[in-house]
Amino acid sequence: MDSTLLNSLRKGGFVLYARHGEANVGVDLPNLNFQNCLTQRNLSDKGRRQAIYYGEILRYLKIPIQIPITATPYCRTIETAQLAFGIGNVRVNPFLSELNLLNGNLQRNDQQRVMNYLTSALEEIPEVGKNKLIIAHSLPEGVGVGPVPYMGTVIVKPKGYGYGYDIVGRIPLTEWSK
Repeated sequence: MDSTLLNSLRKGGFVLYARHGEANVGVDLPNLNFQNCLTQRNLSDKGRRQAIYYGEILRYLKIPIQIPITATPYCRTIETAQLAFGIGNVRVNPFLSELNLLNGNLQRNDQQRVMNYLTSALEEIPEVGKNKLIIAHSLPEGVGVGPVPYMGTVIVKPKGYGYGYDIVGRIPLTEWSK
């Protein structure tokens, strides 16, 4: 990882948008129920190891993270956040549940509504000296932060509500340790 970016992250002021750890093969069931993990794709054993490592590497690198961590209501994102940062340090944001739907065929007005919510989350300036972390999903090319590999992180510099944000980096899990 670039030492300039690492030093900036240590000072805080960024939004880290990370994709959950590797999930098992398959798709979420048509009758998906957020309270029933059996209706969803869940973390694989590798995904669990990735999540634990992600939390460990951010702590090792002394990157300050604002608590609580934000996760979508999917079991795989909640478990990722809990394994990385502890059960009591995660807040589920139900409004982010629709991010995963951007990978499907949403009607234009629904897509715009979801994108407006994502944009406002990425524009939010974190607490002074901290970085906000969102554990969510990969997005299609050209939508929001775009594709993100498992446990990859998109580094976003928020400009404040209504002022947008800049994507300043993309870090796959393997690059955090370099």
